[in-house]
Amino acid sequence: MIVEIEGKKVQISNPEKLLWPELGIRKIDYIRILMELAPFLLKHTKNYLLTTIRYPDGIQGKSFFQKNIPKYSPEWIATKEWHENNHIILDTKAVLTWLGNQAVLEFHTPFNSFDRELYPSNLVFDLDPSEGQSFEDVAEVALLVYQELCSLRIDSYIKTSGASGLQLYIPVGGSYNYDTARKINEFFAAYFSQKYPDKITIERSIEKRGKKIYFDYLQMWQGKTIISPYSPRATKHASVATPVEWEELKKGIRPENFNLLNIQKRLSIKKDLFSPLLNDMVKQDLSFILEHIK
Repeated sequence: MIVEIEGKKVQISNPEKLLWPELGIRKIDYIRILMELAPFLLKHTKNYLLTTIRYPDGIQGKSFFQKNIPKYSPEWIATKEWHENNHIILDTKAVLTWLGNQAVLEFHTPFNSFDRELYPSNLVFDLDPSEGQSFEDVAEVALLVYQELCSLRIDSYIKTSGASGLQLYIPVGGSYNYDTARKINEFFAAYFSQKYPDKITIERSIEKRGKKIYFDYLQMWQGKTIISPYSPRATKHASVATPVEWEELKKGIRPENFNLLNIQKRLSIKKDLFSPLLNDMVKQDLSFILEHIK
């Protein structure tokens, strides 16, 4: 089966293959949904080096990460080299269709665009539950962090990871290099873990965290990646990493509320809640935090 997207011919192999068997989502269904996600997803991937996770036999089969573009890829796919890897640039529907056919079920990007190698676009707080905790525990901590940031007049944005956590973004427009951004993140992590010692930990050892939310300030670093906004996740619910409003989080949501079977309806109403992060003019001046650190 061959489809033509933006003037490029893409072969769809095994279109009836079930990628999410329990939900009945076939490869051809998945590619159709990716086309609906494209206007949102591509805005957040087009300037970034792509890392993918592929599931050739669907979510119940084996998976593997892929940084390098496969040798059999079409010549029209744009790439950028970094540290001996030749990364795909996900910038068109045609590329997205080709990746969908390769059973790429997750799209991960670095914290910096490829034209700003040493400067992350946003500060990111990654909040993950420990064993025995619920998503509601993560939401509670995220809202505590949000309230503190509001008191400091720092704007922030939140998205579900699509799995069990939440990821909080502070737009900085590439104003700080990774070393400085890490210092700011570490300051916030230490502050929150000390103010809420029964709820938040920065302990890296999983065994030592207890029942506390892990405030991961170390993930935001050059070469590391994070799930892209609007990327599908290889979960049993076919969830999508989805930006949400703080008011929605207060009222109560769950990651599985946003999935491949219903995401288009939401996006038609909410639009792209992360669109401000694409504008370098929408950035926070955190110099007062750096002064405090000094």
